[in-house]
Amino acid sequence: MGIEEYGGGQGPRPEVLVVTTNDLPGHRVQEVLGEVFGLTVRSRHLGSQIGAGLKSLVGGELRGLTKTLVETRNQAMERLVEQARARGANAVLAFRFDVTEAADVGTEVCAYGTAVVVARE
Repeated sequence: MGIEEYGGGQGPRPEVLVVTTNDLPGHRVQEVLGEVFGLTVRSRHLGSQIGAGLKSLVGGELRGLTKTLVETRNQAMERLVEQARARGANAVLAFRFDVTEAADVGTEVCAYGTAVVVARE
């Protein structure tokens, strides 16, 4: 797995800018549209669970699970951006991820933040 497969986030000049900060330097918040989120739940397939179990015996990174989590987080973020865009936002402030186990059958990933309309100062 190459380095590009380990990360996520946005490319250059996104239509909806997503930041973890509570403000956006050089911009003024014109309107707060409210909370937005993107949610996905993924199950692990039997092969990856067996592989993870074996790998845990010898130690090291669980690459299959890492790749799955990266894909899951990216999907949750894409859904957040879609929701923000649909509400008329051009930015999301205070962006965060929440990850939990979902009834022992998979992993729930929720991307959330505050949808806003910003303008350059």
